[in-house]
Amino acid sequence: MSADPLHYKSITEISGLFRHGELQPSEVTAAMLNRIAELDGRFHGYATVLAERAMAQAKRCDDEIAKGIWRGPLHGVPIGLKDLCYTTFAPTAGGTTIHANFVPSFNATIVDRLERAGAVTLGKLKMTEGAYTSHHPNDQAPLNPWNIDYWVGSSSSGSGVATSAGLCYGSIGSDTGGSIRFPSATCGLTGIKPTWGRVSRHGVFPLADSLDHVGPMCRSAADAAAMLGVIAGADINDPTTLRAPVPNYLAGLGDGIRGLRIGVDRKYTQEGIDSQVVAALNDAERMLADLGADIREIKFPAYEKLVSMWIPMCSIETAEAHLGTYPSRKSEYGPDLAQLIEQGRSMSGIEIAAVHHERLKFSGGLAALFGDIDLLLIPTMPVPIPTLTKMGEYGADPNVLLSILRFTAVFDFSGSPTITLPMGLASDNMPLSMQLVGPHLSEDVLARAGHAFQSATDWHIRRPPLE
Repeated sequence: MSADPLHYKSITEISGLFRHGELQPSEVTAAMLNRIAELDGRFHGYATVLAERAMAQAKRCDDEIAKGIWRGPLHGVPIGLKDLCYTTFAPTAGGTTIHANFVPSFNATIVDRLERAGAVTLGKLKMTEGAYTSHHPNDQAPLNPWNIDYWVGSSSSGSGVATSAGLCYGSIGSDTGGSIRFPSATCGLTGIKPTWGRVSRHGVFPLADSLDHVGPMCRSAADAAAMLGVIAGADINDPTTLRAPVPNYLAGLGDGIRGLRIGVDRKYTQEGIDSQVVAALNDAERMLADLGADIREIKFPAYEKLVSMWIPMCSIETAEAHLGTYPSRKSEYGPDLAQLIEQGRSMSGIEIAAVHHERLKFSGGLAALFGDIDLLLIPTMPVPIPTLTKMGEYGADPNVLLSILRFTAVFDFSGSPTITLPMGLASDNMPLSMQLVGPHLSEDVLARAGHAFQSATDWHIRRPPLE
């Protein structure tokens, strides 16, 4: 057994302890619920805690495992759900006040898949309003467990907080412009944004349907692979899901990366980028090379124009998603989400066509690039994690938002899969983060590369200074 305290053990280790009878899901679930009761009042990761239901689930898992029934690597493992996943057993507010008491009549496909795999649902995790950039003014925003004065990322803020603070073993996030990757970066986590359509969005509140991705946020590449293997795959209720078979993401995890071609565009990843981010990324590149990767200089497709179109594209689709409540209940919306919807309602067809064409051009150029490389190495953010004060200053400058989105939003447009990995600590002892990006349906390669990097480094096992 590793030296990690119980709440920080990996999904894969906890799973093994359950399977071999060394721990029971009920004792671990009880410990996690006690930790939530002790700590979540400080960090506000949970919107709803489902203590009684979680204990009942865990005891069923005890009985099943005792009888030799094994549902896979999540069997008995306590997790959290971002509060845009429909649940019949708890309200699904999506970070809004309008839907505060909304209890859906069906579960999101991913919720059913997780629970069929034996996962124990501890509760629903807080998020920004409608999965956009800010929390509703009437909601207490989650606080970063590494330092409460720093940004916690958006929109999967509660998922970042709870997973980082050891209040669940893994969580579900969603990503439209960076919302799995930003809170993974700010909280020292590993997140996988899968290929668009790899994971069903049935029963998931949309922000912008053609940009929305659903994926796992965990403390290691192996754990993220375990969760992704459960939630991925075609879904009859979501015709946009991909029909490609789902590989066993854990099977080849230890095969290493010798000969893997990893592309680097130093202009894209260094110009205008904070020196601490550049230095850590250079260290990561050297480590990947030492592990046998073939580092190749490449030229990234033109992206600036497309990044500037993310807010307009998001606004159009968000306006469509909220037709049932906006403008009829406009007064109940927070200012940022309302402003986004207003922008979308004012967009012309010609403007929409321009975004669509730019998106196609970029996506084609990126697909061609992956003819020459297997993965792309880039930062997650151009700067170390900003303080909340600095984020407030940024909010007044749309150019800063576009700068922060340069390494994230384009891959929502293209639907490309990425894995976000801790790669160091900044001078303020806050995590630094990188991404590996792959061609469509390369999540198995991303998980393998992430695991190789994490087998040679210890950044992913650094923890926030709570105890």
